[in-house]
Amino acid sequence: MTMGDNGNGPLAPLVPLAYPLLLRPVVSQMAKSDPAASVLRSALSAAEASCPGISLELTMAIIKKSELNVSLNEAILRLQGTPDEAEASEFRTTKNDEAFRELSKKSAQLKRILSRIPDEIKDRKTFLETIKEIASTIKKVLDAVAAVSVQVSNPNARALLEQRKREFVKYSKRFSTTLKEYFRDGMETPVYLSALYLINQTNLIMLTVKDRCE
Repeated sequence: MTMGDNGNGPLAPLVPLAYPLLLRPVVSQMAKSDPAASVLRSALSAAEASCPGISLELTMAIIKKSELNVSLNEAILRLQGTPDEAEASEFRTTKNDEAFRELSKKSAQLKRILSRIPDEIKDRKTFLETIKEIASTIKKVLDAVAAVSVQVSNPNARALLEQRKREFVKYSKRFSTTLKEYFRDGMETPVYLSALYLINQTNLIMLTVKDRCE
């Protein structure tokens, strides 16, 4: 399973996020004092590249073995608010143009706001304000994508970016529907999952911009 597939299982949105948010920061920190950890980091990176999802499987196995009561959905969502530099730079556009910088800024802002959901979801008043903030930032991301698209001269790259934009809109609507269901049934996990799917779509937009549009 990869970031761009249509997998809709409960673990699907975690697959592209487990390595950069959970394992890479740990081994990178270890590598500062133990050179052998650099070898481990390279091995994990290569393994994830050739077999997407293996980092998630490893993490889940460790949690199961240790009998920890941990929600990976909640943990990974929280970590979006404090990504390490490698994670942040992976999705940050380097093009020195206002439209590109604005898209990079608003995409990062959206992920930070979404990361607050686990801490705020039980406080109805605060959560409603956060939902308004999310909706406003989603619109700003879409406006920024439109501004970048105008500047993309390659028709294939522009078409791909427009496709990513449509997918982002689809998952934004799904997130909105999930919120309505939450206020009806009180189930938090679907909200976390929907937020993670939206984060993945945001990342896909930025990767498309970096790889095809700069």
